[in-house]
Amino acid sequence: MTPMEKIEWMLDTHGWALEPVAPDVHPAHPRAGYCYTIGLEALIGHPELVVFGLAPAAARGLLDLAVAQLRNGVVLPVSQPFVGLLDNELRAMLVPVDRAEHADLFPTVAEAYGDQDWRILQFVWPHRNGAFPWEDGWPHELRLAQPIIGV
Repeated sequence: MTPMEKIEWMLDTHGWALEPVAPDVHPAHPRAGYCYTIGLEALIGHPELVVFGLAPAAARGLLDLAVAQLRNGVVLPVSQPFVGLLDNELRAMLVPVDRAEHADLFPTVAEAYGDQDWRILQFVWPHRNGAFPWEDGWPHELRLAQPIIGV
């Protein structure tokens, strides 16, 4: 099965697909691994989602929660923290990603949509203490785990 056949199977089976990307361990330009959705624009008219720094199974679970809410008509706010999706009333946040600047991170989305327009939001998760990466309390050792590419 080719990678695109796998994506098409997930789209047919679940309505959307998840594409994991391994971390880049190059010392000059390290980058955390990440996962992104394919098919949300077509399925529910919602931007695709990307999450950094989680293992693919954890990212799938988190994005399954978000997509289930979206499919049920819940509106997840953009550019402002929200609660109710994560355990222990931890905040989460969706931030817009400049597709023109970061399109190279999402080649499978571009391939799947072809000439159709698409958007993407970064799902930002908090540390277990509740802090986001730009806030006091975010551990220094996790500074590379969740780069913020959204604005």
